[in-house]
This record gives sequence, C-alpha cells and structure tokens, in this order.
Amino acid sequence: MNLDAYLSRIGYTGARTPTFDVLRGVVLAHACAVAFENLDILLGRGVSLTDDAVERKLVTDRRGGYCFAQNSLLLRALTALGFSATPLSARVRLKQLREAVPPRTHLFLRVDIDGVPWMADVGLGGNTPTAPLRLDLFDTPQPTPHDARRIVREERLPLARYFHQIEVGGGWGDATEFTTEEMPVIDRELANWWTSTHPESRFRNNVMAALARPDGTRFALLNREFTHRRGAEVLEQFEIANTDHLLAVLSERFGLVVPAGTRFPAPGLLW
Repeated sequence: MNLDAYLSRIGYTGARTPTFDVLRGVVLAHACAVAFENLDILLGRGVSLTDDAVERKLVTDRRGGYCFAQNSLLLRALTALGFSATPLSARVRLKQLREAVPPRTHLFLRVDIDGVPWMADVGLGGNTPTAPLRLDLFDTPQPTPHDARRIVREERLPLARYFHQIEVGGGWGDATEFTTEEMPVIDRELANWWTSTHPESRFRNNVMAALARPDGTRFALLNREFTHRRGAEVLEQFEIANTDHLLAVLSERFGLVVPAGTRFPAPGLLW
C-alpha cells in the first residue's frame, strides 16, 4: 500500500516502528480523521473490499466507511509498519440484551506487541475506541482519550466469550462480543455483502456518520439528527432541516464531500 499517503491522510507524523506508542498514535489519528459512514450503500454503489478500492476511497478520495473498510485499511497499514496483526470477527451488541444473537458482522484487529495482545478497532461508529485495549486484561477499566473501556471474559463451552464494554453514565454496556476467532477474507466478504444488501440492515435504511475529535468529543449523525457529545454529555444537538442542509453537515462536520444535489433514499430521512 501507499503508506506515506495513508499516514498523511490521517495526519500521523510520528515514528514508524512496531511499538505500542506507534500503535496508539496511529489508532487515535485514524479515528479522528476518517469518518464512519454508509453513503455508498444508500446510493446503490455497493461496498468493495479489494485493497485498491478501499485505499482509493478512504485515502485518495478522502471518504469514510464502516468496519470492513476501515479495519482492512488499518490492517494493511499496521502490517506495512511491521506489526503482527490478525483480523478477528465480532458481533455488535450495542443496546442489545445478552439473550439476543446479533449477526457476526464486525471486524476488528488483534495486534501482538512483545507477547501482549491488543485490540485495535477504528470501525465501531460513534463508539469507536480511540486507543488500543489489552485483550488479556479482564474486568479492569482501560482509559482512552474519549471514554473508559474494559474486556470481560465469560466462560462458556465450547468457547469462552469476550465482551468489549463501554462505561456510560457510571455503568457498563456491551459494545461487541467475540471469541478471538480469526475472520478470513471470505468471511469478511460474506458479512459485508449481508450488511450492505440485506433489506433489514441498518446500513440500508439510515444515513449514518460518526467521527471522533482530537479534543475528546465526538460528532454523530443519524438521519435527521446531528449530535456533538463528550461521553454522555450532549454539547450540541440539532435537527437537519432538508437535504441540502444534510450535505452541508456531512461536509463541514465529517469531511464527507458529495456532489450537490445528491439524494439519499433512506426511510429514516422522510423529511
């Protein structure tokens, strides 16, 4: 890949050695520069996961994407920097009961540094962790520039389950569930196809965008509602007035420039 172009895209100018400090710097820079978004799905363009397509969209065209594009790009960048990184699969559990079984449609990375396994995930939307998390440290809060996280292990045959959790309002909520199983390319292709084409997929029915900010806050857009928050504290919130206003917000707040006059056929908009 064009590593120079990627690092320029995320604004990272630090060292290029496979150390924890470099991993932490790259993850934070990426999360604050490349927006989470699903615009191409709504426009009927599909989502290609080929290396060239992902790099062209996220780096050259300065667009964003969801977990499969974001973490695939991060995987290639970390590998180019000399890290040992493995793609893992997960289920997104945000606002879901443990009894529910969501599809395994999330990709994140395990990065091993000096025998220590770390989670790197730049594709979890408005809940993207902005620092690596230790995967072998259980039930212990791990601070990040934007919030606290922890990994919980639940013994369960035949495989233990792990939960990546977020601290919100003094309590803990599940973000993702995983078993440390690797996610090869074919599984990513299949999950990406379901996520981008299934009629009941959230990505087919809503306009979504999210971006972490270097000051510890986050921008989020869901259909007609824009929110700027710090943790659970809402700093700014307003309703999108019309389609032109939506395009302006995407450009000014998330750096997502699309042609004037673009219309997104999302049921969640319904002006």
